[in-house]
Amino acid sequence: MELRCVNCGVGVQRLLVQYSPGNIRLTKCENCRAVADPYVECEFMILLIDLILHKERAYRHLLFNLLNQDSIAREGILWKSSLIYFLADIYRTALLSGEWNSSKSSLFSVCICGKVLGEVFCGNLSFFGFLFLADRVFLDKPKSTLDISSFKTVFLTILLSSYFKIFLTSMMVWEFPSSAIYIVDVLGISSNYMALKALKQLPNASCIGVVLGAHGAKFLISACSAILSSSFCF
Repeated sequence: MELRCVNCGVGVQRLLVQYSPGNIRLTKCENCRAVADPYVECEFMILLIDLILHKERAYRHLLFNLLNQDSIAREGILWKSSLIYFLADIYRTALLSGEWNSSKSSLFSVCICGKVLGEVFCGNLSFFGFLFLADRVFLDKPKSTLDISSFKTVFLTILLSSYFKIFLTSMMVWEFPSSAIYIVDVLGISSNYMALKALKQLPNASCIGVVLGAHGAKFLISACSAILSSSFCF
């Protein structure tokens, strides 16, 4: 992917000009005449705060300018974020099940573990399957051949914008009501929407429809999987 201006989303050739070590000048976008990417001089904490505040230009910096520097590092981030995403989703599903009890038999624990893993697998399979179809039909012009690189970009975008799931780990230390899980889910959905909008630069209705459709498919398939697995365990 090419470098982008974080303000208007137009492609730029470079973000800065370095005259000497420690002496740099940020370039301006030829389209909007503003500094193409002011986050180049900012600490990561400033970027993180803007991501939490759902600022679109922060997502543009992350997706186009920060991750565009090293393709090898990008692949590593993809695998690591995938692992963190699925572990966090397993932990979320386990919290919602509320069926973990050390006094139960080992067979019961195996059934619950299989139920959680099956629910997570089926839910995410439908979730990313919907995103894959949406990428071909709604987000880009329909293609006659599979464009795996385009979907990998969408896949990585969704993984990185689901960072709110990490906040569920605080429930290992402090006790929160189950409603906190749903609050994290809502924040994650809104973050997915902002990241997808920054990536594709499409109208709000298209991005909202894709994100809500994907999460709706995940919820429906996960619920069906939980019901089916419960019938086998009990």
